[in-house]
Amino acid sequence: MGASYGKMRVIALALDPVHVGAGGGRIGRVDLSIVRDPVTRVPKIPGSSLAGVYRAYVAMHYEEGRHGNDRPPYYPNCAGLGLDEHRGHCRRPDCPVCTVFGFARGAGQEGGFAGLASFTDAHVLLFPVPTRRGPMWVTSPMALERIGEKASVEEGFVQVISKEKPEGNLNLGWLLLKVQSEGSVLSELPNSLGLPQYMHDRLALVSDSLFPHIVNSNLEVRTSVSIDPATGAAQERALFSYEALPRSTVLVWEVIAKNPRLFKIGNQEIRLDRHTDPATQGPERVLEVVKKAHPYLEHLGVGGMGTRGMGRIKVIEPTGGPSAQAGGQP
Repeated sequence: MGASYGKMRVIALALDPVHVGAGGGRIGRVDLSIVRDPVTRVPKIPGSSLAGVYRAYVAMHYEEGRHGNDRPPYYPNCAGLGLDEHRGHCRRPDCPVCTVFGFARGAGQEGGFAGLASFTDAHVLLFPVPTRRGPMWVTSPMALERIGEKASVEEGFVQVISKEKPEGNLNLGWLLLKVQSEGSVLSELPNSLGLPQYMHDRLALVSDSLFPHIVNSNLEVRTSVSIDPATGAAQERALFSYEALPRSTVLVWEVIAKNPRLFKIGNQEIRLDRHTDPATQGPERVLEVVKKAHPYLEHLGVGGMGTRGMGRIKVIEPTGGPSAQAGGQP
């Protein structure tokens, strides 16, 4: 039967600012704020947002490769809520979109399927901050724990990796901290995570208590206004501001895949696609389907304000999988 589940860690680099709105504002800052972790107050991308865009982009991928009219379109039918009477989810046990991401029958109806893939929230791993020595990418012990690394730093200090070793103090935005000796964990991160070369000697580690303040004080804030089509000028009372994670933020999340051989749809075995033998399928095949969305994330993005130059993220390290990180009994 194989492992009951497998998981894949995904590390991504924001190519544009990323705005996933919280549906409201914070008094005194911006009109449209972004989603934050309720405990740490560090911005994040909810797993529900990731699941939605992954589903849509996987449906696009399979629709591009669909030939003939032997089945309903993957896109838009199998993307989105799928509750439209004429263009709803196909709900077939050999559909890679409906099997991996699930489907519903509608309110009060039985026979839905939860899906084989689950997504955690995307958390900030490395956050770009301006300093007098140029940009630095800041992290914290709690953030590093999400990738299995352990680190520590004294309160009120910062550990750095830099070609030009800062002596004495280093400013992170408005905050001035004393520099501590370089940490071994930071020196190993660039290669282990596949970070771009320009980040390799610009990493900094601060305490968990300071990290949320540094992140929230250095978010990108933009202002937009609606244009009056009659005058071509700014429309009165149409000015609004919004915040976003800045470009080059590094994010991390996980995808957990269930073994399709443990489930059935309508008493039929799940095939993921009609050309695959169900007996050969496992969690790794589910993760292969999920990965089809990664090129689309780089070009179509995630979150709002996409027409304003926001949202694109590039996966730089999808690692793991059932062969390396599997659970359950064989």
